[in-house]
Parts: sequence; structure tokens; C-alpha cells
Amino acid sequence: MSTADGRGTGATPNPVGARGPSAARARLLRTASELFYADGVRAVGVDRVIAEAGVTRATFYRHFPGKEALVVAYLDATDRAVREAVGDVPQDAAAAARWLTGMTLRVADELCRPGFRGCPFINAAAEFPDPGSPVRRVVRAHRDWLQDAATRALRVGGHPDPQEGGRRWTALRDGAMVAGYLDDADAARATLRDAVEDLVRSR
Repeated sequence: MSTADGRGTGATPNPVGARGPSAARARLLRTASELFYADGVRAVGVDRVIAEAGVTRATFYRHFPGKEALVVAYLDATDRAVREAVGDVPQDAAAAARWLTGMTLRVADELCRPGFRGCPFINAAAEFPDPGSPVRRVVRAHRDWLQDAATRALRVGGHPDPQEGGRRWTALRDGAMVAGYLDDADAARATLRDAVEDLVRSR
């Protein structure tokens, strides 16, 4: 489930030793990703993840020292999936503008899909208030990358103030994530699309 809104995926396991990925770890991460996104991180305990993944407690702790490490792995996997889905910012002005529009449309399309619950990074940050926690550090890294990518695309595309433009893109994206979950998803999608088109056209 590779998405550009940042929804959890858990489909990309980390290598374990020299023999390749662990099927149990991948299953744990996939199960946790689905549960954390659907029900919230705090609401889902380790016992539930273990039961629904069909593994033993010993297997869980062989791969993750605790729940916080599992949450970090969930967000790391989500971050990787988003980056792989959108790719790098092109160096051609017209292509960079299309890249940013395309990434925005990916976000907009996610707002209307069944089961959408907003941005998993925003959701996780709300549940982990300590900015120095490992979870918040992953959230910060993802958001920094998103804004930096939008800023680069606007700079290459010839925007007169790419730094401010990148901040505006991030604010528009964040607002759409919340509105898409709490309000009219179709309206949030249309507003985001139109606002970013105006931003990209700025010269």
C-alpha cells in the first residue's frame, strides 16, 4: 500500500542477517501498520498485534525491543513508501512543476478513498507529545523531506519565493489531510488541487 499521503504500509521489511527479510517481521509490521492507522497507535497494544499477526511473543521481541520500536518501524516504512512512490524532483522547470502537481494529486486522491483517517505522521505526533522522542524524530524527518521536496520543485520551476512556497504547500497539504478526514473529502480534494495549481503557476 504505497501512498503519497503518508498512509502506513509496512510492506517493506528490513533485512535480518544474511538470509534476507524475515517473514515474521514483515507480517508483524504489516499488521501493526494496518491497526495503527485504523485505530490509533495508543489504542493498539502489543498483544493485539501479536495475535493478529499470528506470531509468538518471543518472535515479536526478537524483532522489536518494544512497542515504540514498532511504531518507529511503521513510520519509517511509510516514509520510504512515499519517497519511492513520488521519486526525485526533476531538474527541468516544466517537469518539476508537473512533479509537484502530480504529488499533490496523489495526496488529493487519497482523501476520497475508503478508510482514510488522515496523515499517519500527524496522527502519531498527536499521540507522542515529546518532540525528542524517537517517534517524533521520524515524523520530523518525513515532514522536513516533504517541505524540502516541494521547495526544490518550486525553485526549479521558477517560483519567485520557493521557501515560502514550500511552506505554503505543506500547510495546504496538512489542511487537506485534516479536512479530508473530518469534513467533505471531495471539497478538500478540489480545494487542495486548485490552491496548488495557483501556487505552481506563480512567477
